[in-house]
Amino acid sequence: MQDTKPAKFLIAKHIPYEGDLKSTSTEALWTEHRRLSQRFKQILKTVQTGSLTLKDLPEPDTNLLDVKTELLNRMLGRCEFCEWRCRVDRVRGDKNGACRVGAETRVSTWFHHYGEEPPLTTGQGSGTIFFAGCTFRCVFCQNWDISQNPSNGVIVDGLKLALIMKSLREEGVANINLVGGDPTPNLHTILDATRHLANTNVPLLWNSNLYLTPEAMNILTDVIDIWLPDFKWGNDRCALRLSKIPRYWEVITRNHLLAQRDGDMIIRHLIMPGHIECCSKPILQWIAANCPRALVNIMGQYRPDYQVPANPNYKDINRCPTDEEISQTYHYADQLGIIYRPVS
Repeated sequence: MQDTKPAKFLIAKHIPYEGDLKSTSTEALWTEHRRLSQRFKQILKTVQTGSLTLKDLPEPDTNLLDVKTELLNRMLGRCEFCEWRCRVDRVRGDKNGACRVGAETRVSTWFHHYGEEPPLTTGQGSGTIFFAGCTFRCVFCQNWDISQNPSNGVIVDGLKLALIMKSLREEGVANINLVGGDPTPNLHTILDATRHLANTNVPLLWNSNLYLTPEAMNILTDVIDIWLPDFKWGNDRCALRLSKIPRYWEVITRNHLLAQRDGDMIIRHLIMPGHIECCSKPILQWIAANCPRALVNIMGQYRPDYQVPANPNYKDINRCPTDEEISQTYHYADQLGIIYRPVS
């Protein structure tokens, strides 16, 4: 964020690919991606220690970012970006997938966000870009006008998105914060944008529900510098009822482990009224056992919104969490040794 080391995507631009992208089969391209990704990780370590700089690396005509973008464009024709695995042809404009997003990417708004976690703003603000559409159907969503309306905002391609990122960084933001809705349906445009960011060094922050496939995670881990995932539910029953999402625990725990392996991470957990025993405690227990290095933001600001106030089926969450519920969750985090309080 302080511009002393290069962001991951800039390093990926220096990992050469020597084949022909268009004529290579998808299977062979994935094989090449694995090889190049291993090479990237080796170079990343030497850059992080300061023994190597970007000037020491080649500037190939085709690179790892190009390979990633090509793979995503092919995946778009039978979409498997998220674990719904809808396999719809978004290239031809099919919007019948879970996210209801076609090939076009729409951005609702972008701005300097000073309300994110303090380590992410450092007085400069986070360059937040809100994408329309989401893979979840949370009945309490406070951004429902963006997440549940994939037609919200303006259409951007990779070049326009890169210009937004460049402008935000030149205005002084500490990072580019990719959020929504959820950024996952727009992976193809986001990766294409990084190809156009020639002289802009800015860390990329993935602010997401993290319901991605392993294939999408493998694409992202060489690009995302900071992970900011939500960890909403401690079991599949609550996830299916209130976010309309299947296989939640399996997918989210797997992806948190993948994210922790390849970047810095702050995990967000929103305290839900009546869900301390079934969700908050199991989540915190899992984090303590599996992601002990991660910072955690335990949030107590839930309020009833979207479908909750008018629907009697959700009367159990039609209130804010009590002071006792918030205090109980904090106390449990303290017992587990979780880092969630600001360091003085």
